[in-house]
Amino acid sequence: MKTSTLNNTFIRIRSNKLFEIFVVTVIIFSALLVGAKTYPMSSTMLVVTKFLDWFISGFFLTEVTIRFLAEHKKRNFFKNFWNVFDTLIVVVSLIPADDAELAVIARLVRVFRVLRMISIIPELRILLVSLVKALPQLGYVMLLMFIIFYIYAAIGSTLFAEINPELWGHITISLLTLFRVMTFEDWTDVMYETMEVYPLSWVFYLTFIFFTAFAFLNMVIGIVVGVMEQENAKARAEKLEEEGEPSLKDIAKQISALDQQIRELKKNN
Repeated sequence: MKTSTLNNTFIRIRSNKLFEIFVVTVIIFSALLVGAKTYPMSSTMLVVTKFLDWFISGFFLTEVTIRFLAEHKKRNFFKNFWNVFDTLIVVVSLIPADDAELAVIARLVRVFRVLRMISIIPELRILLVSLVKALPQLGYVMLLMFIIFYIYAAIGSTLFAEINPELWGHITISLLTLFRVMTFEDWTDVMYETMEVYPLSWVFYLTFIFFTAFAFLNMVIGIVVGVMEQENAKARAEKLEEEGEPSLKDIAKQISALDQQIRELKKNN
């Protein structure tokens, strides 16, 4: 009974919204503390920041322990990627950041503690998971974009190398110049320079911008948005399942079963 009561207590703490808000607040404060350490400080402030740093590490360790103890089956805790991620960040951040050889690594890990915001806030998890799942499709878009880049770089290097070798001298520097054009970084200066020799060279730039900055960018946005919609639908279905609410598939199965029963009754009559 005591074990069950204690487990229910940990579950209530983990599910408490105020506790989640407090965890997010501590994560933000941890990020601000790391930024504050980049400024010159007095010896007193160094001691204070060191104490706060250890307090934050202890709080994160306590928070992860509560989540672990709130799990019904403890081994299932580490089957969740985000639980493993949080545990790894917390454990590594406990490395002393004094004048040891691992001091730099320890400080860098403390910077990455702000990434725990992703594991705490479901919406951020959906964004990151959507981006990761969209990478295979984005890879083909990037490959097609590189082909367009390479073709235009070869054309630019062939036509404009004598006009400005610093921008079009060879295909590598031409790729960098085209990236500058795609990001609209003083691209009109590059265009007007070549138009003095080739008046119709504006066609080269405008078509390149259309393919890269407009068409491919919209393709990337479309892929990411599509995956995000799938992940949001999946998250809603999981939430309904946790709350015991029937999903659309369950309702469809029930309707199909009722329809089948009605047909059988009609046949019997």
